[in-house]
Amino acid sequence: MENFHLIFVGDAFDPHAEKLKLLVTLFVMFAAAKIFAEIFERLKQPAVVGEILAGVLIGPSLLGWVVPSLTTETLAEIGVILLMFTVGLETEPRAIFSVGRTALAVAVLGVILPFVLGFGAIIAFGASLELAQPTIVAAFVGAAMVATSVGITARVLADMNLLSHQSARVILAAAVIDDILALLLLSVVAGMASPDGVNWPKIILTAVLAIGFVAFIVLAGSRIVGKVAPKISQLHMRDPLFGVAMALCLGLALLSEQIGIAAIIGAFLAGMALAEFSDQEHLLHKSETLVALFLPFFLVNIGMQVSLEAFKSPLVLGLAALLTVLAVGGKYVAGLIAARGLGKRMSKQIGMGMVPRGEVGIVAAQLGLTLGVLDNRLFSAVLFMAVATTIIAPPFLRSLFAGETLLSREGLVVEENPVHLQ
Repeated sequence: MENFHLIFVGDAFDPHAEKLKLLVTLFVMFAAAKIFAEIFERLKQPAVVGEILAGVLIGPSLLGWVVPSLTTETLAEIGVILLMFTVGLETEPRAIFSVGRTALAVAVLGVILPFVLGFGAIIAFGASLELAQPTIVAAFVGAAMVATSVGITARVLADMNLLSHQSARVILAAAVIDDILALLLLSVVAGMASPDGVNWPKIILTAVLAIGFVAFIVLAGSRIVGKVAPKISQLHMRDPLFGVAMALCLGLALLSEQIGIAAIIGAFLAGMALAEFSDQEHLLHKSETLVALFLPFFLVNIGMQVSLEAFKSPLVLGLAALLTVLAVGGKYVAGLIAARGLGKRMSKQIGMGMVPRGEVGIVAAQLGLTLGVLDNRLFSAVLFMAVATTIIAPPFLRSLFAGETLLSREGLVVEENPVHLQ
């Protein structure tokens, strides 16, 4: 692989070399993901863990075959957007309404508890870290610990054909609320670190727009689709329904990003608006094919973010381990408490389902580094927490859902469906 790397050294732009670089990147990321997914499935472990570890192996920390870039970030974003659209297709709005109160409690407590734990950990480590502004740094680390990467949990549940499970519905609904709360909190903390201070009017406007956007799509999306669908089917393009569905997915993802919430929320809502559509099965089959192609890039890209060099310092390693334990414990305990009315088993499932931080935690860490709030030590510790929680959760999720039975799409009772979105 070193020979491939040498092709791209030099100041002159070579279109052929750039094209070759892209093809090498695509091949190495996809092949590594699939090989590790197969290995982990044979070991009876979630494929998602193998695909993330594949990223650690081929990334800068070890082999250095592929490095994070705009290309890998774009592929990763497409993969998670398509995944959340597919998850939305299997989530009817009425299913979300039925768990609304529990989901709200899980989301709110799942923001408060990890934030307090993260804040407290940095204050406790303050003297050792010799921080100039310990309160702001502690607030930023706490904010980085509150978000949930629902894409990872959704992938595991989709592999097991359990997206219709009551616990899964709570997790998905809570993750949408969680994302809005976490990004608003991150905006406030980022404002604290800015010379201009917190822009409260902008934050309030973002909150209003985000809540209004989500409420409108959930309440009216299916009705609008039902009225427009007959006209779509009359279009002369090939497979017009799928074409319009993809346009809706990307359009709502873009709108979400513009409002100030994650693009994956818009994609999820787009799928949910189509969940009760008569041709939902057709759309689901098509979108799953795209997910199988693009999702490995998302998972491998998470692993590629890890830098093992920073953990030669005992202080950084200890802080990273502490933040990881608190991040897992905070979300898990929040789920146990907030969802206790659903029973002990379901509350455990929900708590663990909210644990992965994934790309959301990585983005928070990168923002902190850019703003100068986090130094390289803290950045590495937060990044480790984000990736570690993403790897830790899937095996526990599979264990907690083991033996659960649901009706499959064909109406058959299944256990741990072998159909995978790899």
